Amino acid sequence: MNGSVATVGRDLGRILEALGGMMLVSLVVPIVWGEYYAVPALLVSAVIPLAIGRVLYQRFREAEAPGRLHGMVVAASGWFLVGVFGSFPFLLIAWSVQLGIPGFAPTQTATLAAFTDPLNAIFESMSGFTGTGLTMTDNEEVLPRTLQWWRTFTEWVGGVGVIVLTTAILSRPGSGSLTLYESEARSEKIHPSIVSTVRTIWWIFILFTLVSILALWLAGMPIWGAINHAMTGLATGGFSITDNSIATYDSIAIDFVLIPIMLLGSIAFPVHYLILQGDLRNFYTDLQTRWVFGYMGLGSALLWAFLYFGGAYKTPFAALRYGLFQFVSAATCTGFQTAVDSTNVALGRWPSYAQLTVAFGMFVGGAAGSTAGGIKLIRGLTLAKGIRYHIADVFYPDTAVRRLNINGRRLSEEAASREFMEAAIIVVLWITFLVVGTFILLLTLPAAEYSLANVVFEVASAQGNVGLSSGITGPESLPTIGKVTFLFNMWIGRLEIIPVLVMLRTIFNRGGLYS
Repeated sequence: MNGSVATVGRDLGRILEALGGMMLVSLVVPIVWGEYYAVPALLVSAVIPLAIGRVLYQRFREAEAPGRLHGMVVAASGWFLVGVFGSFPFLLIAWSVQLGIPGFAPTQTATLAAFTDPLNAIFESMSGFTGTGLTMTDNEEVLPRTLQWWRTFTEWVGGVGVIVLTTAILSRPGSGSLTLYESEARSEKIHPSIVSTVRTIWWIFILFTLVSILALWLAGMPIWGAINHAMTGLATGGFSITDNSIATYDSIAIDFVLIPIMLLGSIAFPVHYLILQGDLRNFYTDLQTRWVFGYMGLGSALLWAFLYFGGAYKTPFAALRYGLFQFVSAATCTGFQTAVDSTNVALGRWPSYAQLTVAFGMFVGGAAGSTAGGIKLIRGLTLAKGIRYHIADVFYPDTAVRRLNINGRRLSEEAASREFMEAAIIVVLWITFLVVGTFILLLTLPAAEYSLANVVFEVASAQGNVGLSSGITGPESLPTIGKVTFLFNMWIGRLEIIPVLVMLRTIFNRGGLYS
């Protein structure tokens, strides 16, 4: 047996086992809420990945530790498989109701019936695990509590990372965990041991989740809503259990409680750890954390000006309330929405320059090492500093020895060029796939219904794993080719493109399609 296949197979088996475990844990929800018709569907959904994962792991358990190539292939294929197998609860519960399976099954609704289409179910699952939040539901309130929970749980786990979860539960020190950890677009460590690092990350995440639930409940949100929105807000995922997202509550208190929750999710976990240890200087000494507040503050102020002076809102406070919330929601890649027609002016009807300002926030995203998406702040800062560094180079003599300072690190000319090149590659690829996705949607959507700004906004939302919508995404409004395109955008956006391209090249090479 090929050693590479064995290594990839073993680690995919561990990921599928972790996914099956998530489904088994979720059986508590239909039992507590009396949705007994969902129990068999959820149990079958759990058994399938558990069985396949167990077989793969047992078959290849003696395989070698993963190298960099293995790690990227495992990350890309693992996230794809999690999206596919994670769709089973949506698909099987929807069909259980459709077929009238005994067990107090409710009357079928159009919202739930949408998940009888496998593509819609996979879309919802991929959107959840990647922390995107775009949805195939047209009314989340009528979904069974079991599926409301599963949507939330996928985003909560996906926010930190499926491989991070797998490493925390199933890995042993020295088992190639570092390679897998880094393949999921993470690099910073809290402890020398990766297993210890990911377990600390999960403890921090659980602590912040409990605090967020309490804060939302005290702000007036019902407890079920507080649990779900705290989990998806902190994970910067954005799935909601209400039809109009956070706008349903139309509460200034809830809006302003969610803003710091989303900001917490956009700050790197190692910084959270240091702050919890009492080192508060990291709020301003850490480059990314400083810019989380800086650029989100500037972006919110700019958006406020566009909305107020552009006439979208009649009062300065209304423009501040909706502009601040939507920019933070976009820049943290959360995707909660308050700007809908039922409360005020829908985001899709904002001026084009306001929509593109929000799209810019989605493009940049939050800090590397956080739950946020986008190209990440550190890459944007590296690119900006690198451009300035290379332009200034013209004014120095050839004998000058120069260093590039990034977040307290003094990089040599060679190291600076390498990091600048890596950041530039990611940005170029990100923009390339954004343009391709926009082009595909412009060809498939009715030209009279959506503007170019609407389409760019929606594609940036999918690829940035944000979830804000200008009204394009839906089970009926988005054509099949659009759904497939967005699936790809969400997948590459979560893994920062390179692992997916490496996996596709490996497949084509093995199949004789690439040379």
